[in-house]
Amino acid sequence: MAETTAAQEPTRRDFLFLATGAMGAVGVAAAAWPFIAQLAPDAQTVAAGAPIEVDLTPIAEGQIVKLFWRGALIFVRNRTPAEIEAARATPLSDLKDPEPDQARVTEGRENWLIIYGNCTHLGCVPLDFQGQYGGWFCPCHGSVFDTSGRIRSGPAPINLPVPPYRFATDTSIVIGEEA
Repeated sequence: MAETTAAQEPTRRDFLFLATGAMGAVGVAAAAWPFIAQLAPDAQTVAAGAPIEVDLTPIAEGQIVKLFWRGALIFVRNRTPAEIEAARATPLSDLKDPEPDQARVTEGRENWLIIYGNCTHLGCVPLDFQGQYGGWFCPCHGSVFDTSGRIRSGPAPINLPVPPYRFATDTSIVIGEEA
């Protein structure tokens, strides 16, 4: 009976085999980690980002919300009827970069203006509800944009660009996807 009891109890050799196997597994995992980690996308790819969905319901009429997509500042503006009318009443001949307001918004949802939020002169962030046109004013060099994000005066060469976006529902947009 003494033999069967001794055969079932672990020996020092069994412990050494288990400890050596565990250390070997840890070593293999540590060696494999860099190879597995390199399969993940790099920071630049992650920064490129996927499309984002924005809920428009909390944005009140006349309010501007600022958000980031692909590392770029985006302005989402819920324009008032007076702002839309002012933008539409502007003759294209008065614009440095002529573009009708209708080309900058989605038909039927003219109150929503979605534009990049960096001045097209040197990339500064313009201040909202500033300037003589009630749009944006860039304090760095004096560019003035109207309520449609079009350049009205100053050194900026072009209008604030419109990013690719589409309306997912009546109350949300997806920035990063064309309609």
